Amino acid sequence: GGTACVATGQPFDTAKVKMQTFPDMYKGIVDCFVKTYKQVGFRGFYKGTTPALVANIAENSVLFMCYGFCQQIVRRIVGVDRKTKLSDLQNAAAGSFASAFATLVLCPTELVKCRLQAMHEMQLSGKIIQGHDTVWSVVKGVIQKDGPLGFYRGLSSTLLREVPGYFFFFGGYELSRTFFASGRSKDELGPIPLLLSGGFGGSCLWIAVYPVDCVKSRIQVLSMAGKQTGFMGTFVTVVRTEGVLALYSGLKPTMIRAFLANGALFLAYEYSRKLMMKQIDSY
Repeated sequence: GGTACVATGQPFDTAKVKMQTFPDMYKGIVDCFVKTYKQVGFRGFYKGTTPALVANIAENSVLFMCYGFCQQIVRRIVGVDRKTKLSDLQNAAAGSFASAFATLVLCPTELVKCRLQAMHEMQLSGKIIQGHDTVWSVVKGVIQKDGPLGFYRGLSSTLLREVPGYFFFFGGYELSRTFFASGRSKDELGPIPLLLSGGFGGSCLWIAVYPVDCVKSRIQVLSMAGKQTGFMGTFVTVVRTEGVLALYSGLKPTMIRAFLANGALFLAYEYSRKLMMKQIDSY
């Protein structure tokens, strides 16, 4: 599921990070794509793909594993047995709990991804003299400058994004599946309803938490140039100096990516899960 998500959405994610951290450099998504292609070439859209793959595979593996556990916890809290189907709201709460665990593996890999994606802009703006072109060079730079804890810059803003965001993510997904199932079992849904449900869930997530993600990207990228203020300090600085709309820089590529990538994520997740369950049942 994580692999399908990255393969579908990486170019849009790259545009998102660039526009979030350097909104003055780009007039919009088309301008960002054109300038990136002219300056760096096609490979510029896939900068940070390796850590993005690691991040998405690690995050979604932990997320969906913990989602199952958290569903059982929710069942115990509401006092129903293991086989009882949870409501869409209860599933959303379970997804929100699960995201807190996924954040611990996501934050370090996303920091490396964001820095690689915005490295060219950091050099152009004069914030750093020499950039890092590879995953290993970024990792080595973080360890040398800040030590292992340096990978958790932006952890609080990542948690602020993930916990409420995944409530809307799983809530939107389950509500959409309920709509398409219209009385049938959700497990009987075909690929198109699953794609649309995943896309709707992803869109709900990003609409709800986009300003938080914008602050997170700035903290993780701009901390390369020196000590960066925390979440509230960065948030207040952006609003005072650039206005509230700066927190929504890069929203358009994010929404395109959210629908496509999360549709692919849930489609791959549901079908791979069914395949694995069939193999288990055959034993």
